[in-house]
Amino acid sequence: MLFSGSTQSLSLSENVLELVFDSQQAKVNVLNKEALAELGDVVALLEQHKDANALVISSAKSSFIVGADITEFLDYFSAPDKELGDMLNQVNDLFNRIEDLPYPTITLINGDAQGGGFEICLATDFRIASNDARVGLPEVKLGIMPGWGGSVRLPRLIGIDNAVEWMCTGATKRAAPALKEGAVDAVVNADQLKAGAQSIIEQCAAGKLDIVKRRELKKNPLMLTPLELAMAYESAKGVVGAKAGPHYPAPLTIIETIKSHADKARDTALPFESESFVKLAKTDVAESLVGIFLKDQQLNRAAKKAMAAAAKVEQAAVLGAGIMGGGVAYQSASNGVPIVMKDIRQEALDDGLEEVGKLLNKQLQRGKLKPEGMANVLNAIQPALSYGEFNDVNLVVEAVVENPKIKQSVLAEVEQQVSDDTIITTNTSTISVNLLATALKRPENFCGMHFFNPVHRMPLVEVIRADTSSEKAIATTVAYAKAMRKTPIVVNDCPGFLVNRILFAYFSGFNKLIADGGNPHQIDKVMEKYGWPMGPAYLLDVVGLDTGKHAAAVMAEGFPDRMSSGDGSVIDAMYHAERLGQKNGIGFYKYEPDRKGKLKKLPDPDGDAVVKTVQSTQKEFEASEIIERLMIPLCIETARCVEDNIVSSPAEADMGLVYGVGFPPFRGGALHHVDKIGLEKFCSSADKYEALGPLYHPTNNMREMAKSNTGFYTAATKGEKS
Repeated sequence: MLFSGSTQSLSLSENVLELVFDSQQAKVNVLNKEALAELGDVVALLEQHKDANALVISSAKSSFIVGADITEFLDYFSAPDKELGDMLNQVNDLFNRIEDLPYPTITLINGDAQGGGFEICLATDFRIASNDARVGLPEVKLGIMPGWGGSVRLPRLIGIDNAVEWMCTGATKRAAPALKEGAVDAVVNADQLKAGAQSIIEQCAAGKLDIVKRRELKKNPLMLTPLELAMAYESAKGVVGAKAGPHYPAPLTIIETIKSHADKARDTALPFESESFVKLAKTDVAESLVGIFLKDQQLNRAAKKAMAAAAKVEQAAVLGAGIMGGGVAYQSASNGVPIVMKDIRQEALDDGLEEVGKLLNKQLQRGKLKPEGMANVLNAIQPALSYGEFNDVNLVVEAVVENPKIKQSVLAEVEQQVSDDTIITTNTSTISVNLLATALKRPENFCGMHFFNPVHRMPLVEVIRADTSSEKAIATTVAYAKAMRKTPIVVNDCPGFLVNRILFAYFSGFNKLIADGGNPHQIDKVMEKYGWPMGPAYLLDVVGLDTGKHAAAVMAEGFPDRMSSGDGSVIDAMYHAERLGQKNGIGFYKYEPDRKGKLKKLPDPDGDAVVKTVQSTQKEFEASEIIERLMIPLCIETARCVEDNIVSSPAEADMGLVYGVGFPPFRGGALHHVDKIGLEKFCSSADKYEALGPLYHPTNNMREMAKSNTGFYTAATKGEKS
């Protein structure tokens, strides 16, 4: 053994150097400060063995290297530019020295090689991947870009177009596509990785493989004429710019950086990458997106802790075969949990299966599913008109109409048909789970499981704890949500729970703004420019004005001081005009299918006329006022949910909004955003609208934080322009 450390070891066997990453402190390999320090010692040893036949790099874990340890490198992000730049230079020097070794270098990739883990692979001459390998440069998802040579080596290896797609989307590539594009050189079974390395070593020794030419490809300028480079740049900029939008600078920065170093050799090109990385790492967007990543990890840890008492769900059932029920059935069956889909009408079952079929066909058309996979999912869904198939069901999702009496009747009925250990959940968006629990003989086996529509796209599931819910009921429901590849957040019972309670504070602000003369189309444009995927009027049309009216009534009853609409709101007016949104083709807008069958939003004078019935005047507001009048209620209500213990942390509240309603991720969540503004400045902004009522009144706790200059996440807040 030439070197044995806590993250890696180096040995020499038959004149072949073998570097094995195997962290002794973690389940996966990461490139943290300790690993990089040890790699420096290893590289020095590699340079001493000039006569070795080859270097083979592998992992003893189930994955190669999953990336850099972002928690460690956060310190660098807040450090002076030079300190961050020096770190990048030191790592680049290590990778360059590996690339310049006087013998062939081969990486064996098993499992994941992501970010910095893949960048070290790119520095070697050959990459052999196992069938289950996944590689990628996902840094853009954190608001940054590859910083250890990825933007230099990958375009020279697979071409600008492919490299831009990899880096600007942050996509993870499976072994076969990576081979097709040239990012890896071979794909073999996991047990054949070492044999593959031996084959390459023998071919290099026989002169059949030329490592000099391979290195020249990565180390020299891109082989493009100025015209070809300009065309590739403009094409990529147009496509990526349209998708990225104005709030995410990293994708366009990646393209600009590639353009700037395309005509340069490796050593001259790398400083351009480092300079761009440093600039991106200092942006608020990077801080917010890294925060989202860390909060997501926090949610995973919370879910793991909550799952401690879980019973295994081997067979699920969903009651109600509408779009929601079909979505639940699809998500469960697609992730290996067979499910019974029950309804009282055959037509409803047919509709539910049709919904599943549509989703599967889309997967098939995109190449993400094979025909046999489609058959497996369909076979895992058992339609039923009776409870005859419920003997072995471990967990039931009730997803019938949003009516408390009907739900209570159905819940009581299904309880009689399942075993005493079966967990029963309700997919309700507004009805108190404590109220529904009163219909059950075993309320300890009951809780809420609120999915968001469309189920297959929305990552969040609210697991709602009733006063009577046992830890087993909560744990099993959380575990089932995780098995469905959803992000569960455990919340306590209150009107609207977490997400809808906060969302309807936002809608209450919208109602007041409309009543004061606001134009819904202008409001939508402002909020979409602010970063929301859709403005409040458009969102209400998508949700449905009937659903909106029902939920608003629940919120008004629960929180009359701040969510009551008094003489009536624009939501009420739309509902009474039978303008339900996309459900019947007319709402704030009118909807017509385009050539692909997707509903296209169009202006509608009749809808505008309904809006005017709740206004005494019409007024065009400043964009800043529109933003404040909608965001202040949302942020205050988010704070209230934390103070009322509806969720146990600011992180859960923020991630509920990001995953549940599309809160702009680059703003980091509502409470993160308040911290960035600063509590003192936020409260001052809210006080401008004090006359609008309690919806705009910060809590006493928020005012105390303002006085002490503390925040929800930080010890001291920094000012930021709202």
